[in-house]
Amino acid sequence: MNFRAESTFRLWAGGMIVGLMLAGCHRDGDAGKAGAQGGGGNQPIEVVIQSVSPQPWTDTLQALGTVKAHESVTVTAKVSETVDKVHFESGQWVNRGAPLVTLTGQQQQAALAAAAAAAKEADTLYQRQSQLAAQQLIAKSMLDTQKATRDAAIAQVQQIRANLSDRVIRAPFSGLLGLRQVSPGTLVTPGTAIATLDDVSRVYVDFPVPETELANVASGQAVSGTTQAYSGREFTGTVQTSAGRLDTGSRAMTVRGDFPNPDHALKPGMLLNVEVTRGTHPAIVVPELAVMQVGSQTFVWRVTPAGKAQKVEVEVGGRIPGKTMIRTGLNAGDRIVVDGVGKVKADATLKAAAPSAAGAGKK
Repeated sequence: MNFRAESTFRLWAGGMIVGLMLAGCHRDGDAGKAGAQGGGGNQPIEVVIQSVSPQPWTDTLQALGTVKAHESVTVTAKVSETVDKVHFESGQWVNRGAPLVTLTGQQQQAALAAAAAAAKEADTLYQRQSQLAAQQLIAKSMLDTQKATRDAAIAQVQQIRANLSDRVIRAPFSGLLGLRQVSPGTLVTPGTAIATLDDVSRVYVDFPVPETELANVASGQAVSGTTQAYSGREFTGTVQTSAGRLDTGSRAMTVRGDFPNPDHALKPGMLLNVEVTRGTHPAIVVPELAVMQVGSQTFVWRVTPAGKAQKVEVEVGGRIPGKTMIRTGLNAGDRIVVDGVGKVKADATLKAAAPSAAGAGKK
């Protein structure tokens, strides 16, 4: 290689080296700049932070209850007889004492007429003998015998009238009748169902309460209920009483609520989602978004005095829309992350953001 070619090669090689060095410096500078702007591991995470404090909290107990009528009976006959007249229609509201069914009683009517005539004759004879006894024309023993005969005749009349009253079946209380099960001419016997009768002006709702919650349920507490049959409507009542023993299988006690039902909307047998309102007491309440659930672990992010994120397991005591009551795990004065929890990691440095930025930090 001659001298000119060697010089040209050295100049070209030197230029290449300088260019590579400049390019490397440029890349290093860009990387450093990007690292500074990209929020590396040491950069604070902007979240919404809130201090927790005791707030009034009303405990509630939820259960599934069954509606029962205030009074309920299946109307039946007391005697074997044929139906003469039916005085009601299915689904009709009747008052106490209203006649429902009249049974034929021709034989009893005839027996009543005969017994009434015999009683009248016995009374007439007794009155006549009373006058004779007053004049000492007959022995007093004859008068006593006639008095007993008259009383027996009167008792016979009363017995036949009682049998006749059983031929008219009446409503034992005011209520709503179910489907009619008989027609004129039907032969009924004792125990034959004629119709159901339910007093639904007020209803009972029976629901189970776990053994662990019995101490917090008492008579007079407010109770509310909803049903799918009436979407958006809430029924209100009070706890009336509870059963005397627990179910050995479920370890729960049946509690009975009393609900007014003036429009008869609640029907016996309906399912009601019941919520018992218990006492109000101070408790640690946090926004619902602050509580995270991962598998079986429930936790919140607490902010340490140094501004670091600390995972704290908590026990939830109850929920209402938008709020969660914390039973254990937090104390008054603790600072927690209430928005932006999804981007927080343990020991991350946190920076308080304005609450208005909550919408941008939810993910």
